[in-house]
Amino acid sequence: MISWFGGGLCALLLSFNTLVAQADTLTATQVDTGETLAVFDAPDGAGWCVLWHHSVQGFEVSDCYENRGGRMVLVRAHLPDFAAGLDHIPGRGVQVSDGQGGYWIEDIDEAVPTNAYILRPGAGFVDHRINMDGTEVSLSAVAPRARVRIALIRN
Repeated sequence: MISWFGGGLCALLLSFNTLVAQADTLTATQVDTGETLAVFDAPDGAGWCVLWHHSVQGFEVSDCYENRGGRMVLVRAHLPDFAAGLDHIPGRGVQVSDGQGGYWIEDIDEAVPTNAYILRPGAGFVDHRINMDGTEVSLSAVAPRARVRIALIRN
């Protein structure tokens, strides 16, 4: 009985260490060169936003995601105005006021197919960025107009 318990405990510890070592990651990679532009730890429940400035109006727009069980899910978006290309699609989330003249679209809850998408960061003031827990990486600064793959990697 003692040897079973000892073996069971070792197996449990090995399983725990394997789980800890396999946290999911959010990556941004330049498609044409394969260069890694950003890597974030993204455990289950972690959230991040892709931010940019509207090319015409100049205000900040955001799309916010979460890791839900290893799936990249678009959770909410902030749109300060109904400017060109920005509006709420009925049936896709719930539009609520942000209290400052703009609005949030909450409860979008759309899984991103294949846990990845391609973004072509705008140059200059558009400044596409990824922000996770206060750490921000400007994709526009390192890969303006390049094809960038943003992906949640299940480890």
